[in-house]
Amino acid sequence: MTAPFVLAVPSKGRLQENADAFFARAGLALAKSGGARDYRGTICGLENVEVAYLSAAEIAANLARGTIHMGITGEDLVRETIADADRRVALIEGLGFGQANVVVAVPQAWIDVRAMADIDDVASAFRARNNRRMRVATKYINLTRMFFARHGIVDYRIVESAGATEGAPAAGTAELIVDITTTGATLAANGLKVVDDGVMLRSQANLVAAREADWSEGARETARVILDHIAARARATAFREVRTRFPGCDAALLGEARERFGVVAPFGGPTSSGMLTLHCPPGQLYALASFLRGHGAEAVSVAALDYVFARANPLFAKLEAFLRQ
Repeated sequence: MTAPFVLAVPSKGRLQENADAFFARAGLALAKSGGARDYRGTICGLENVEVAYLSAAEIAANLARGTIHMGITGEDLVRETIADADRRVALIEGLGFGQANVVVAVPQAWIDVRAMADIDDVASAFRARNNRRMRVATKYINLTRMFFARHGIVDYRIVESAGATEGAPAAGTAELIVDITTTGATLAANGLKVVDDGVMLRSQANLVAAREADWSEGARETARVILDHIAARARATAFREVRTRFPGCDAALLGEARERFGVVAPFGGPTSSGMLTLHCPPGQLYALASFLRGHGAEAVSVAALDYVFARANPLFAKLEAFLRQ
């Protein structure tokens, strides 16, 4: 038997729940044969696939080593832990959960500090006054160095944070911080503010592929099937199916509907009987229905779509292009 295709997903918490739900919506139910505490699983209906349940940080590390083919982890961890990340891994798809920003935050008492350029001025003055460099507490060492270098800031030193980073300035162990935040409420509660141009990265959970994994023909075919399901679900979410039939339904009317409402005719134009099936963005449904009725349609039906499988698969095409580089 060939080596299994390994898909890694977060092992606990909201990230695991969201990952399980994401795959279930795509028709790829994850199962643990050994029960909830098992750290290995499968995808129902797909042979030779192993689901590895790991922490988000472990997933990023295994992607870098190529010991897994694809995994779900945050872009912040990818950028922080994988050197030359764009060459070694491909961010195939943002998944819409696990959103958080990596930010530079300073004490609210620094009323004159509103931008990174102000931090540069403060850092120089701090060193001249205290004969030491300003301290930045963070878990994001590499991201911080790159971001500060882009802004020309050199008079600082990093204090690696092992606990609650936002508490470092109040505890006197750092002057400012780089940390991850979703709403900013925790930063505010600790007397901190994000500088205006201090958002280093807008992160979310991503489906990530590893270049160094064993991309055999079988592994590529498994990836194609998985990504086909995901792409089909994404297409279905973007549209609703609209059906109607009336004598005045013709190619000219369809062209106007495309232009005005962004519809797609997946099966071509109207039939000889005037039957037409359209895929319409949800926000345009009423306008489209009114348009069709105004041109003679007696009834217009609307239905939700589960999956829309198309010949083209942009997600798999992205993976193939990455592996060819």
